[in-house]
Amino acid sequence: MLFSVPGIKGVQFGGGFDLADARGSEYNDEMYFEDGRVRTRTNNNGGVNGGISNGMPVTFRCAVKPTPSIFKTQATVDLVRGEDATVTLKGRHDPAIIHRVRAVTDCAAALALCDALALRYGTDWLGGGKCAAY
Repeated sequence: MLFSVPGIKGVQFGGGFDLADARGSEYNDEMYFEDGRVRTRTNNNGGVNGGISNGMPVTFRCAVKPTPSIFKTQATVDLVRGEDATVTLKGRHDPAIIHRVRAVTDCAAALALCDALALRYGTDWLGGGKCAAY
């Protein structure tokens, strides 16, 4: 779902790509009981093990491509004429799209979670207030 957001080039859960260069013992999420629930001392896996939630908070980070809409003449192609061309932007453009992307990725994650809950419990469950309390 996150890769459907334009500009997203990478997604990492928890320690993400930093985990690839470490030893298993350095990023192992040790488990323990707290108030009758299984918890982890760290959340290096970002709440996801093997594609399944482990009960800890799901945390993720996204790599966002910088906006290509800059006020610098850039090389491109003219598909109609079949030749090289240049493009120069005019008007108002956002210098950084990250502020908008964050809101969209938050909503995309919420939609994906609600979709998973609806598949598991049905859509009537979502309207019962239980999802809002989550």
